[in-house]
Amino acid sequence: MGTYILRRLVSTIAVMAMVGVFVFLLLRLAPGDPAAVLAGRSATEEMIAGIRQQLGLNDPLPIQFVHWVWDMLGGDFGTSIFARRPVLELISQRLEPTLSLSLLTMILSVSVGVTFGVLAAWRAGGLIDRTLTAISALGYSVPVFVIGYFLIYVFAIQTHWLPVQGYKPIADGLGKWFVHLILPTLTLGLGFIAFIARVTRASMLEVLTEDYMRTAAAKGASPYAMLVHHALKNAGVPILTVIGISFAYMIGGVVLTETVFNIPGIGRLVVDAINNRDYPIIQSVLILTSGLYVLINLTVDLAYTLIDPRIRY
Repeated sequence: MGTYILRRLVSTIAVMAMVGVFVFLLLRLAPGDPAAVLAGRSATEEMIAGIRQQLGLNDPLPIQFVHWVWDMLGGDFGTSIFARRPVLELISQRLEPTLSLSLLTMILSVSVGVTFGVLAAWRAGGLIDRTLTAISALGYSVPVFVIGYFLIYVFAIQTHWLPVQGYKPIADGLGKWFVHLILPTLTLGLGFIAFIARVTRASMLEVLTEDYMRTAAAKGASPYAMLVHHALKNAGVPILTVIGISFAYMIGGVVLTETVFNIPGIGRLVVDAINNRDYPIIQSVLILTSGLYVLINLTVDLAYTLIDPRIRY
């Protein structure tokens, strides 16, 4: 296990190095000049040249890349071109809304998705199974922003049960915080619920046909014991895999959801940074999210051994 962890850490460093090069070149070689955007439409060539010199954009790309990596290793992710504030400070201010939305979505997706998948496999062809199929088709085919606007129309505009947009920090009270996150969580979580439920159902159906399940039933095991203690545990590897994938894919969904519901999270920060060509913010968020993605993959791989003792690295 120790050798495997060391090998994965080395591969993680290599992956992050490639991601860093890709992100750096993607933004630097993209059309447009951040200095011109920052200077404004009425700026002269001399003003734009001065801003480029101040930002270090006139240096060769290898020099810019070395400076960027060295600063990040020292904990300095740069200063926002437009906000004129440290990037990590801006990210930390937007972290609570994004983490709140992500964690609530994952709790909802995993709890509902796994439960639906288990029940659908247990009653294959029944009402729950058909309902799951319909929800899965809806979650797969309808874009996130369409679901968001539909929920806003029904539960905010027509019934006035929930707020239309915005976010309330936890410091303002758990009630206000939770109410403002209901619609965004449902919007973002519907697709992941369908995804996790479908994989859970397929994995459970395969396990339920095994000989040891028939043996457990012959010995008088209760349905709960058969589904949870025997079937679900043996079907856990693919379920855990899809949960890890869902958490990684959620990064992209958060951007759209925060935009639809006007949530001041990291997703909105990235959208504004892209519009303003704010290199430091875009690069920092991409690097941090890529590192989180790699960490999730490593955690899922290591968790396999807890579910299935037969797995050894």
